[in-house]
Amino acid sequence: MCKGHHGFLYLIWQDPRSRRNYTVGKLSKGDTFVFEYYGEYEEAKQAGWDYLRALPENKRYESPRLFAAFASRLPDPKRRGIEGILQKYGLSEYDGYELLRESTGRLPIDTYAFIDPILPEDEEVEREFYVAGVRHSSECLGRDCGGRPPVNNGDELTLLREPENEHDEFAVRMLASSGELVGYVPRYYSKGVSDRLDRKMPYSCKIIGIDREHNCGTCLKVRLSIPGM
Repeated sequence: MCKGHHGFLYLIWQDPRSRRNYTVGKLSKGDTFVFEYYGEYEEAKQAGWDYLRALPENKRYESPRLFAAFASRLPDPKRRGIEGILQKYGLSEYDGYELLRESTGRLPIDTYAFIDPILPEDEEVEREFYVAGVRHSSECLGRDCGGRPPVNNGDELTLLREPENEHDEFAVRMLASSGELVGYVPRYYSKGVSDRLDRKMPYSCKIIGIDREHNCGTCLKVRLSIPGM
């Protein structure tokens, strides 16, 4: 399980055309579950996004259980092999909210994911995520993995600020040991990571998953650890 947890998750929508990520909602867990549209949802609407069909109004939603629209993004607790799935995400028992946190609830049929944000006050951070912008940083074009810089599981990546980036002033480049650009830290983590780089905090960013067979946007997975000062 990742360190530096909060009592809420952000809902991220990725524009399928520009592939830019927008924070559009916030799911909180307390005595009840609460969901509200949050963050950049107005900007996302200008880019073509609309409210979730199951939660169609801009208001506070509350439920004693995890909202069905989000629970449906998770494997059935009665499915065969569920123990192995829980083990994969470091869970000893089925907890829909924690499974949503650890798995992101990403489905192959849409462009949503839940993420645990990196906030300025977080003293210690550990997050697992997919490298962004791989198809743009290499010559693979989303089809030919041979065009990607040669990296392997276990490789450490170097992080480098790119303040001149016109799309994200907090952009963080992810470089292979050869110095070649592999991709970028996702925009929803870039501010938190760039702040720590500016403070010269130590970190480890290791490749933990390579998938050459499926979506280019999920072909490289890393674990970022920032132990704090």
